[in-house]
Amino acid sequence: MKTNVLIGSLLLFSCLQASAQPSFPKSGEEDREGIMSEAYWKIWNRDVQEKIDRDIEKNRKADAVLSFADGRPGTEVRIEQVSHDFIFGAHIFNFDQLGTKERNDRYKSLYGTLFNSATIAFYWNAFEMQPGRLRFKGEYWDTEEYWNKVEEPKMQPHWRRPASDPVVEFCESRGIRLHGHTLVWGNRRWQYPNWIADELMTGEEKAKMAPLVKEYASKNNTLRADEFTEAYERLSPKKLAGMLPDFTKKIADVQRRRIVEIAEYYQGRIHSWDVVNESAKDYALGNLAEGEELCKSWYGLMPGEYDYKALKTAEEVFPESVALNINDYYRDGKGKAYADQVKGLLARGCRIDIMGSQMHQLGAKGSRSASEGAEIETPQIVWDRLGSFGETGVPIHMSEVTIASPGNGKRDWAIQAVLTRNMFRLWFSVEPVMGITWWNVVDDCGAAGESSTSGLFTRNMEPKTAYYALNELVNEEWKTRKTILLPESGIVRFRGFKGKYRVTWTDRFGQTQISEFYLKNDGDGFGN
Repeated sequence: MKTNVLIGSLLLFSCLQASAQPSFPKSGEEDREGIMSEAYWKIWNRDVQEKIDRDIEKNRKADAVLSFADGRPGTEVRIEQVSHDFIFGAHIFNFDQLGTKERNDRYKSLYGTLFNSATIAFYWNAFEMQPGRLRFKGEYWDTEEYWNKVEEPKMQPHWRRPASDPVVEFCESRGIRLHGHTLVWGNRRWQYPNWIADELMTGEEKAKMAPLVKEYASKNNTLRADEFTEAYERLSPKKLAGMLPDFTKKIADVQRRRIVEIAEYYQGRIHSWDVVNESAKDYALGNLAEGEELCKSWYGLMPGEYDYKALKTAEEVFPESVALNINDYYRDGKGKAYADQVKGLLARGCRIDIMGSQMHQLGAKGSRSASEGAEIETPQIVWDRLGSFGETGVPIHMSEVTIASPGNGKRDWAIQAVLTRNMFRLWFSVEPVMGITWWNVVDDCGAAGESSTSGLFTRNMEPKTAYYALNELVNEEWKTRKTILLPESGIVRFRGFKGKYRVTWTDRFGQTQISEFYLKNDGDGFGN
C-alpha cells in the first residue's frame, strides 16, 4: 500500500516537472522586461555572481576517483548523482491538512524529490495541550478525512501542528532526514502551554504574583513579559526566585521532563533537534547569567540559564548520532550577540552541532523593496553575518527561510523566483552552510502575521514560478550527471557535487554492473 501511495505521489511530481516552466531572468542582462530594478542588478551584479559561482565550485564539489578492474576499455561509464549531501528542506506542518486528497498528495510528493529534509512541529502548546497528554500518536482530528471536512482549518488549535508519529512514519518511508522543532522556546503565543502558571504555582505564589501582573495576564496564566507591572521590573531574578521557590523548581523540572520524554520516545529516529530556539535576545539583554535559578526573560518567566541547561539535558538523553541545534533570528549588526552566545556555550562544555540562522526579511513587503534595490539581505550583508557565525566553528543551517511574492500577479511571481534563485545560490556557496530550509511551502498556510504569499505553491497546490526556479537548482544545476568512456587505465576521474552516486558500466564479460558510493571529500570513489 505504501508503495502505491509513493508511486502516485511521484506521478504527480512528474506532472509538475513536465508542465510548461515559466521563464524568469537570471541576470541583469536577461531582465529585458524589467522584472527587477536596475538598482537590484547593481547589487547582484556580474562580479557577485561570478564570486558565487567560484565559491560553489570550491565548497560544494569534490574530486572523485573510480577504478574499474573488470571494466572493458571504451565502454560507457554512466555517472548519476542520486542524492545531495547538502540539506534542502522544508517544514511539513501542513501534513494532510490542505483540504483535498489531490492537494495533500501533491504536497507529500515534494518530500524525497525537491526536499530531502522535513522540519516536524513539536511546539509545546499544541503538542501537550493538557499536562501529561503528549500528541505523539495520530487521532481522528489528525486524519485527512477530518481536515477535508473542516470549513475553517485556521481556527483549529492544531492547525499546522499535526501529531508527530504519522509525519515521522511518512518521512521514514521516503528516506527523508527528520528535524524536530522545537524543544525549548520562551514564546508565550506559539510555545508555552497556557496551563504552565496555573499548574506550577502554589496558591501562595499566585497571591504573591497577583500584584505584579496586569489583570488580563492573571486570567490567561500566560505570564508574558509585556504583561508585568513596574513593580515586577524592579525585582531581581534572585528576589523573584525567593518569592516563588516551588515555581522556580517546577519550571526547571518541567523543561527537563519535556526534553527527556521526547528523547526517550524517539531515541535516534529524528536526526536533529532545535533544542533551544530564539534565546539570543535574552543573552544580549544579560538575562542568561550563570548561576541564576530563575530567568526574567523578555518572554516572561523562564528557568535560569535555560539555554545552557536545555543543551546539557539534550546531550545527556539523546544518542550521539542526533545533532543538537541552537536556532535564532536575532540581529545586532553582524549577529555578534548570537555568535558570542554560541561561543560562550561551547566554552562551558555544551555540545552544539548546528547553528540555525533564520531569514524572514523577505516577506511580501521586503521582497518588493528588495526588487527595487533596497539593501535587504544583500550579498555583503549575508557574507558578513554568516562570516560572524562561521567564527564559532559550528556548521550553519539556514533553518527558516521566507521569500514571498509581493502579490499574486505574473510579475510578482517572477520577482519571487529571481529572489529565490539568487538567495539560494548565495547561501549554497558559503562554506559553513550545511543546509537551507524553506518555511511555508503553500500560500496562506503560515502562522498569523506571516506573509500569505510566501509559498512555492498556491493554496490550491499549483506551482508558482519560484518552485521551478528552486527545482532547477536542486535537481538540475546542482546534480552531477556524466557519461565517460572508460580509458585503458581503468581509472575515471571527475569533479561533482557532494552526495550519493550510482555508477553503471559494462564489465569485460558483457555484464551490466551497478555500484554506488558517496562523494564527500576529494579522492572519494570506489575500486573493484
